[in-house]
Amino acid sequence: MRLENQVAIVTGAGCGIGKAIALGMVKEGAHIAVAEINEKPGEDVAGQVRALGRKSLFVKTDVGKELDVMTMVKEVIDQFGVIDILVNNAGIILPKKMVETTAEEWDKILNNNLRSCFLCTREVAKVMIEKKISGKIINISSIHARVSEPNACAYTAAKGGMEAFARTCATELAPYKVRVNTIEPGATYTELTVPMYTESVKTSLYQRIPMKEIAQPEWIASVAVFLASDESRYMTGQVVTVDGGYVMDGSLPGAEYWK
Repeated sequence: MRLENQVAIVTGAGCGIGKAIALGMVKEGAHIAVAEINEKPGEDVAGQVRALGRKSLFVKTDVGKELDVMTMVKEVIDQFGVIDILVNNAGIILPKKMVETTAEEWDKILNNNLRSCFLCTREVAKVMIEKKISGKIINISSIHARVSEPNACAYTAAKGGMEAFARTCATELAPYKVRVNTIEPGATYTELTVPMYTESVKTSLYQRIPMKEIAQPEWIASVAVFLASDESRYMTGQVVTVDGGYVMDGSLPGAEYWK
């Protein structure tokens, strides 16, 4: 039980990777605060946490709004007294060409994906510093912080900004023994992505990904559990890529070398 009786906030925990992280941390002994804008999935995950024998709190939260985040953090402290772990997972994507993206659409994506990370990190870090908690902050980015994703310019900009922000936070918070790390998932099956993975897309991905698989959310969650545990006690400011080798591979799919 690597996270025995630790309290974790997981944003966007109502589905996908966020849900898998919440339940993965529960299995290691954590109590979970579900910060989710959608009430039914948020309550459902909180119920699953309690069914597994751990405490849970659902807080309806728009993580892009400062007052919502401040209220959410206060409710978690009122309920649990401490915050040991923050997972900045909430995010949205807009499939649209850059030249067709409006300023309002850009602001919406940056607000939900990057501003939210800043607001949650700031408010939770204040608590960790005040209460002298050796906390863990984990950001869920994307391999598209480093490699392009056509028709998603605001999303890629937000994820790149998240990683730069995390490095600075890691430096500033290290004296307080608060660690900040980031996970870059590659292709992963979630409620959001399943419609995107048509047979042609899957065929192309299997050609491009050396391990020939698309991840399950639990595979990403296991890395988050590791980063929240003492096993990673000497890691901060790091980006862990979990993508089956997609980013590192420079080979040409289908090509035969040295013939």
